[in-house]
Parts: sequence; structure tokens; C-alpha cells
Amino acid sequence: MERDNPIKITDENTALTKAMRYCAYQERAQQEVRDKMYEWGVAGRIIEIVISRLITENFLSEERFARIYAKSKFNQKHWGKVKIKQGLKLKRVPDVLIKKALAGIDLDDYMTALQHLLEKKAASLKEKHSLKRRYKLQQYALSRGFESNLILEVLKNSEL
Repeated sequence: MERDNPIKITDENTALTKAMRYCAYQERAQQEVRDKMYEWGVAGRIIEIVISRLITENFLSEERFARIYAKSKFNQKHWGKVKIKQGLKLKRVPDVLIKKALAGIDLDDYMTALQHLLEKKAASLKEKHSLKRRYKLQQYALSRGFESNLILEVLKNSEL
């Protein structure tokens, strides 16, 4: 059962220790840490002090977070750059860092992943009509966050 009045953290050191443990578990965006501290009931002025300490002590790095987020979503969930970018924007990562993170994805690996994704989906489709089949494949790849020009290129160059 959730409590209506959570215990408020008023001590800066307690908030810092708890935030350090939260950041040590996995990479976090600044906004995630901020939101979590609000959940914990940490006062606004203390939050900013803790965030700056986390950055100076290298527990928190937006650039590192963006790079790891992009690589892991691409490698593990096979997301395209569009979907990765949306995810990073939701976490309020600056556009400059989003571009850097997306540039870290190798284009050959990206095209291979798209090809593999389309082949796997094509094998599961029962559609016989070629135009409908291509449309379904295109929609699927778009929903996974791949760019339409790359999808069309892969579909044109393969017999899917």
C-alpha cells in the first residue's frame, strides 16, 4: 500500500548518499535523478546541490548516459535512431548530446540490423500480395524507429 505522506529527506548528505547509490546501480539522466529525488521528498534547493555534486564526482554524466542508452537500445532492443532520439528527448537530454550518441552507432551495423529485422518480420508475414507485404514491412520498421529512406533502400535491394 502506498503512503500519502512519504518521509521527506531534508538532510543534504542523506540525499547525496541515496542519489549516489541510485546512480551507481545504472547510468541515469539528470532528469531521472531529479524526478527520483522529488519522489523521495527532497527539497528543491538541495536537489540542485546534490545534482552538481554527482556531476563533479562523476556519478552523473549526460553524455555518458546518452551514449550508453543509444548503444543499448540499438543492440538489445533493435531500435532505430528515430525511436532512440525520442527516448533521449523524453529523458530531457540536450540535442547536442543526442546527436553525438546517435553518431556512435556504426552505419554498417545499423543497416545490417535493419536488414535482419525486415527479414525476420517477412518470415512471419502471411500476406501474399507483394505491395501489401512491403507496406506491412515498411510500417513495422517505421514503428521500430528506422528512417523511411533507409527502409525503402533495404526493401528495394532485397527480395522481401
